[in-house]
Amino acid sequence: MRGNKTTSEAGSLSRNGIMLAVATAVISGFAVFINGYGVRAWKGVADPTTYTTFKNLIAALVLIAIGIAASKRRSPEGFVKPKSASQWFWLTAVAIIGGSAAFALFFEGLARASSVQAAFIHKTLLIWVGILAVGFLHEKVRPMHIVAVGLLVGGQFVLVGGLNELSFGVGEAMVLGATLLWSVEIVVAKRLLSSMSSVTVGVARMAGGAVLLVMWGVLGGGFAAMGALGLAQLGWVVITGVVLAGYVGTWYAALARAPALDVTAVLVGGALITVLLKYLVGGVPLPSTAGLALVVAGFVVAIVAGSRRTGAEAVPAK
Repeated sequence: MRGNKTTSEAGSLSRNGIMLAVATAVISGFAVFINGYGVRAWKGVADPTTYTTFKNLIAALVLIAIGIAASKRRSPEGFVKPKSASQWFWLTAVAIIGGSAAFALFFEGLARASSVQAAFIHKTLLIWVGILAVGFLHEKVRPMHIVAVGLLVGGQFVLVGGLNELSFGVGEAMVLGATLLWSVEIVVAKRLLSSMSSVTVGVARMAGGAVLLVMWGVLGGGFAAMGALGLAQLGWVVITGVVLAGYVGTWYAALARAPALDVTAVLVGGALITVLLKYLVGGVPLPSTAGLALVVAGFVVAIVAGSRRTGAEAVPAK
């Protein structure tokens, strides 16, 4: 989304952004579920960072194909060439922070931490983005936003069993580090998206990040076991990579149109999809009913709060 927008146009775009964020939440919930299968398929064959590298490469290729197609149609979402050293710098920062370092930390941490606790730590992304969005993007926080954040974080806290079930080790620290990096990336990307298309920023994140992850894998010997990969491993990495491309594409499109706090709050609702899939497909018992109810309530309030933003509040930060 580029160029100046009137407050009326910005308000309409923001509401579209919220709907895109809902789509992103659905994709995210599905992605978390199938990534569990992907990680297990690669376990014992290659380390988590190698799995992440290949998955991100597939996602980057899909996004590049979408960008090329959009550019040929002269769509506003086609590729936009950076026009300054500053834009090149911040696109590189998105690739390093969000596209490589955070992914590596998250999946390495996930291999060491409890999946339940890792999920809770990752959902605190909402808190960090809120703090940064207010401080650096000057986004306004209404009482309804505070209610949504409280319900979403509180619901996740109840779902993990409260304080008695929480512990903090090396794995959890790595997941927290990844979460903090992603919160910084969101703020940087939000600023870039005021002058660049979501596809451009998404490709920079995934393609640039994948290149860095490949370099890390080569230097660290992570690709040494590549000969042991079979069709099962390759199949899962293609599936998860395509889903990741869908997530990144809709996520940046939402972020380009609506405030960072709003789209991040809506994104937390993806946890509901994951829980439902685990119950219906994996046979995992449903967690706390109270926790689920709080998350559902927070998800609804987040959608309503984002949809009620005035046009002036929804104008992208410069």
